[in-house]
Amino acid sequence: MSSSTRLAWSGMTHCGRFRANNEDAFLALTYGGQQVEYLGKTGEAEPRSAHFVFAVSDGMGGAGSGEFASRTAVDTFTSLMHRSYRTAAAGVSLEGVLGEAFVEIHRTLLRFGRSYEECRGMGATLSVAWFTPGGLSFGHIGDSRIYLLRPSSPLVQITSDHTHVGWMRRSGTINEREARSHPRRNALQQALGAGHQFLEPQVGSMPVTAGDRVLICSDGLVDGLWDRRIEEILGSAAPVETLAPLLVEEAVSSSGRDNVTAVVVESRLA
Repeated sequence: MSSSTRLAWSGMTHCGRFRANNEDAFLALTYGGQQVEYLGKTGEAEPRSAHFVFAVSDGMGGAGSGEFASRTAVDTFTSLMHRSYRTAAAGVSLEGVLGEAFVEIHRTLLRFGRSYEECRGMGATLSVAWFTPGGLSFGHIGDSRIYLLRPSSPLVQITSDHTHVGWMRRSGTINEREARSHPRRNALQQALGAGHQFLEPQVGSMPVTAGDRVLICSDGLVDGLWDRRIEEILGSAAPVETLAPLLVEEAVSSSGRDNVTAVVVESRLA
């Protein structure tokens, strides 16, 4: 990102129409080298010298442990920010930093699962978008998603769902309609915790320019909205401060079978 751009964002989470508790969690924070500062659900700032992190986690597990798992994922990531920021400032790639953070969160959730009966088998997805003055780095595991919409370009899902159905969709074996109705669409091949031994988070980076909009969301949003509708809302003239509520409210109205969370971040000219 150039020094003439700013970030604006909005975030919203909803338990849906049929669930009593919300196992989703989202994170919005900034770090400038001194301390981590939590951001509000909406805001705008210059990323000139600070890093901005936005994340969504969807927990799983009975008796409230799913809610605990997603909150543990985002809280553990926050606690790692001091070390991660220093490591990145020393010239280590953010992709490597993100990969190590995911491994540490995974170990934390597994440790809770071994130590407490009520936490046995709990796990979480996690999708992280880390904005720096140089662009965007991302880390991901599970079936929450990160989308990118650039001006005059189609919507792109930049993360891969860690499910067999997701692999079938990417390979062209099934289409979006078939994927949405597949009986095993929510069966995760990778997650943080949940007894998974194999862990290979997806990490990457890309430039960000003025006009780009990034969406981080839980699978409850995708359950309620087709990709083309997500693209229509993200590409509308509506201010970014209203976009997360628009997406979540429509997804809940259309389906609402699951918890629904969305965070939208826009790079704009200062």
